[in-house]
Amino acid sequence: MAESLKTFFDPSLVRRIATMLRTAHPSLPERRFIAEASEGLDALELMDRARHIMRAMHRALPEDFEHAARILQDSLGPPLERTEGHGMSVFLYLPHVLYVAEHGLAHFEPAMRLQHALTQRFTAEFCIRPYLERHPRETLARLREWAADENVHVRRLVSEGTRPRLPWASRLRAFQADPRPVLALLELLKDDPELYVRRSVANNLNDIGKDHPVLLVETCERWSKGASPERQWIIRHALRSAVKRGEPRALALLGFEGPAALEVTATFDPSRVRLGQSVQVRLHVTNTSLERQKAVVDLAVHFVKANGASRPKVFKGRTVDLAPGASATLEKTVSLADLTTRQHYKGAHRVDVLVNGAANPVGAFDVS
Repeated sequence: MAESLKTFFDPSLVRRIATMLRTAHPSLPERRFIAEASEGLDALELMDRARHIMRAMHRALPEDFEHAARILQDSLGPPLERTEGHGMSVFLYLPHVLYVAEHGLAHFEPAMRLQHALTQRFTAEFCIRPYLERHPRETLARLREWAADENVHVRRLVSEGTRPRLPWASRLRAFQADPRPVLALLELLKDDPELYVRRSVANNLNDIGKDHPVLLVETCERWSKGASPERQWIIRHALRSAVKRGEPRALALLGFEGPAALEVTATFDPSRVRLGQSVQVRLHVTNTSLERQKAVVDLAVHFVKANGASRPKVFKGRTVDLAPGASATLEKTVSLADLTTRQHYKGAHRVDVLVNGAANPVGAFDVS
């Protein structure tokens, strides 16, 4: 995905941006912009390509940011009509987003107007963050207004842009330390009619819970009172990492208390696997008690590191609800192919089953 997205930023995209800008700004030095934005593009990685185009755009636009922002806004295509299924096409506006982040900080109002327009066509979740850091009071006030915006993409920006641990973005350290301003915004969005927004709310809460697990559970406990099915979904999704960590209050809030009287055995196919291949882990879960048992069953694989130590990674399993004597089978394919986020090494990989957060060793498979 990253490779194909990188090649999306090519000279033909530069020419497309030039045409859009010239329509809004007839005096644009089009040939110079195309030449400068295209030169050396092939040697650059994804974000560097977008920044390279942005810098050429900056040199081609008027120096006055407010004038340049009007041109950029006038050059934009139509707003998105859907929330999904746009593919890479919307990344056309990544240079525009980087432009606002880098050059608009001293020009709050025109920058906000441009971000409001951009997020309806791509997303402003990356460029709103410098404003939250430089102008926190003013930006939070604007986001409170946008939480009631009629456009679903603008409302989602309120949650997604304030995520303390947003992927691909620098962390919002102030909100990691004190997430209360973010929680105040999420309160306004917790019953949003669009799943697109509610999913972002849940992801934001999940982020907050990694630094403030007690606050996360307290918020979800409060939200659970009189909660609609839609809000209950937010709570379950927001607590997913807390459940993986086996936090008792999170598990209890979801109806899972105690270690559960379940017997779990595991088989590995194959039990010896080569680097780059995969192993099928099959869990057989049996309720050995005289009472019905409901539990969250997850899988933790202790991947061997370069120094020979190991570190567990938890894979989401599923919920089981078993009558006395009943059984269920769960399967998970574990890949040993190298990823950008994880390298694999030879050795015995221990496997634990997490039943309502309690770890139970069930064996190991060897990687050679």
